[in-house]
Amino acid sequence: MTPHFSRTVMILLGGIILVSSSIAAYLFWPRSAWSKDEIATLRSLWIGSLPPLAQDPSNQYDDDPAAAALGEKIFFDTRFSSNGQVACATCHLPQLDFQDSKRLSEGVGVTNRRSMPIAGMAYSPWFFWDGRKDSLWAQALGPLENPVEHGGNRTQYVHLIEQYYKVEYETLFGALPDLAGFPASAGPVEDAVARAAWDAMSAQEQEIVTLVFVNIGKAIAAYERRIMPTPSRFDDYVEAVVAEDEETMKDTLTPDEVAGLRLFIGKANCLQCHNGPLFTDNHFHNTGVPAAADLPEDRGRALGAQQALTDEFNCLSRYSDAGPDDCADLRFMIAEGHELERQYKAPSLRNVAERAPYMHAGQFRSLDEVVAHYSQAPEAPAGHSELEALALTAQEKHQLIAFLRTLSAPLSIDSPLALHAESEGLPSKQ
Repeated sequence: MTPHFSRTVMILLGGIILVSSSIAAYLFWPRSAWSKDEIATLRSLWIGSLPPLAQDPSNQYDDDPAAAALGEKIFFDTRFSSNGQVACATCHLPQLDFQDSKRLSEGVGVTNRRSMPIAGMAYSPWFFWDGRKDSLWAQALGPLENPVEHGGNRTQYVHLIEQYYKVEYETLFGALPDLAGFPASAGPVEDAVARAAWDAMSAQEQEIVTLVFVNIGKAIAAYERRIMPTPSRFDDYVEAVVAEDEETMKDTLTPDEVAGLRLFIGKANCLQCHNGPLFTDNHFHNTGVPAAADLPEDRGRALGAQQALTDEFNCLSRYSDAGPDDCADLRFMIAEGHELERQYKAPSLRNVAERAPYMHAGQFRSLDEVVAHYSQAPEAPAGHSELEALALTAQEKHQLIAFLRTLSAPLSIDSPLALHAESEGLPSKQ
């Protein structure tokens, strides 16, 4: 073989390799080969499609910066508990996506469910896993008097406001009532002593205390509604797809992540519950999640809907700033029926990879277990599961999880106390 012939062969082989590499890149790297309908779907999931946050008509203070500042202080204040050791931030830690990464949340006792993330929650019409509250401020009040969460009572909290936050409170809500002669600890709670003290108060005294208690919730809500997700790698990828920017697409998501995205909006049928820029429809679903053997029966939305209707602080209550026409979600919700059994709220999937375990009682330890469950679609322990078996391959499960990890990004938190708590790793007492 002559040197000239050898060089010719080498050049030809090099050309074949180069062409083969180009074909491989074309086949296996993400390209703008998304259909018009698929691009529309991607845009609907893009964080840039999140509309401006509307005011909550039931809380006239929700956009007031002074209310948010007061609510922030209360959120991190452990004095608002029966033992002086539990704050809202105990179960909603800034450094953990405002949840606690525990199977069951722990306050002064242990609850029957795990904490939910807060970021973007202000867009939801329902709160808690079962939707038993219909506003952020009403939601904030529940744990304060729950015997295993904060474990305190409303009269105790009103005295704390007078002692530590009087100026901030009165600047917002007007003069505090004269609390002379009011018991130090009283409320419509399970604690027998506090309940007896509450029952001994006049209806007028009870109303005075409750109005201040409600304002505490409205201040906390004003703070919580400012906690929002930020753009993730997925969002950067969508922008590149829309711009037909091939290089940025390649640099943003891996082939496996793109394949997982295609599964998410296609075969895996995830959009049934996890749609929109927050990756949740904010509704309730029975997905056949197994019951926790060590916990009492949990009926989910079947009970939560009834509790929302009769809640002391719902949108139609006298403590709400809304008019009846503003409360359509409550007035027209489905409140009974077999289909509500063991339905639970679909949480946002933004930052989902950062907050194991999963489901309402932490039944699944990892995303691998979650995806395996949805692939198998077992029968529900009660009610009717909405799932259909997907029969995902091992590779498809891997790709779907790879995509879910692209939804992680830091939260938008304009909160000095949150940053302090994050650096310390604990909620801080004021």
